Amino acid sequence: MNIGLIDVDGHNFPNLALMKLSAWHKLQGDIVGWYSGIEHYDRVYMSKIFSFSPDDRRIIQADEVVKGGSGYKLFDQWLPSDIEHICPDYSLYPTHIEAYGFLTRGCINKCSFCIVPRKEGTIRKHADISEFLDDRKSAILMDNNVIASEWGLQQIEKIASVKIKVDFNQGIDCRLIARDKSIAKLLARVLWIRHLRMAYDSSSITDEVVTAIAYLKESGVSAHRLFFYILVKDGQIEDAEKRALLLDSLGCTPFAMSYRDLDKNTPVSDEQHRFAWWCNQRQAFKSCKFKDFNPATRGKEILTQPSLFG
Repeated sequence: MNIGLIDVDGHNFPNLALMKLSAWHKLQGDIVGWYSGIEHYDRVYMSKIFSFSPDDRRIIQADEVVKGGSGYKLFDQWLPSDIEHICPDYSLYPTHIEAYGFLTRGCINKCSFCIVPRKEGTIRKHADISEFLDDRKSAILMDNNVIASEWGLQQIEKIASVKIKVDFNQGIDCRLIARDKSIAKLLARVLWIRHLRMAYDSSSITDEVVTAIAYLKESGVSAHRLFFYILVKDGQIEDAEKRALLLDSLGCTPFAMSYRDLDKNTPVSDEQHRFAWWCNQRQAFKSCKFKDFNPATRGKEILTQPSLFG
């Protein structure tokens, strides 16, 4: 078979499903490559993660077109087990040197803004890191709540022991760290690619956020490695700013994530966009208050207040 692949989101971040499908088809002796738009294919796989990614509008020349991914809101669609647990075909994204995969699937929480509860359900064991590591020295792990699972904690122990650098790019639940200082000690043994990521989505968990940060610092994790996603809802910008400034005062890095309604796919408001722009551009964040931030003058703030950077 001649198999074509389309990463609808683009090629900035590897599409794990496409990498697994490619690996499986190659084992069957099939020809696999990125869809060219020129030749005819027996089957084309189209995958996207984000619902706001514009769909591929080309007329697909193929006997069969298979779409998949949460971007298409196909929440009950899963790869067959023999494909799900195959080592991904990393040759599709040659500039990315890390391994990619999940140790656990699902989450113990049921956040209204998150697709994980409806797509994956509660947390469960998924794979050992050796399943997809492929002798690589670093890994991007996409677990949604890895430390809520005993299996996940065991895998982190293994990661620390074999000295693999990792990034849990979906974040780690700081509330669980605040309840159990031993988790902070375990995380302090891990070699982080760059950040230890967490989430601070509401001021209602401020005490737990502060406690988790204190435990991590006490265990030896430098504050500059502590990175927090901040959920920013329209009409709640003031609360988001308070959270961002608190994190900054503790030496941590806030990163604003504008809330999008999963079902309505409502566009991000101008105010959400402006806040995310201010928060995530470190020069702007460090040089002016949000109320004074004007995207039209972005980059000029540091010229008026050089002492802040001296």
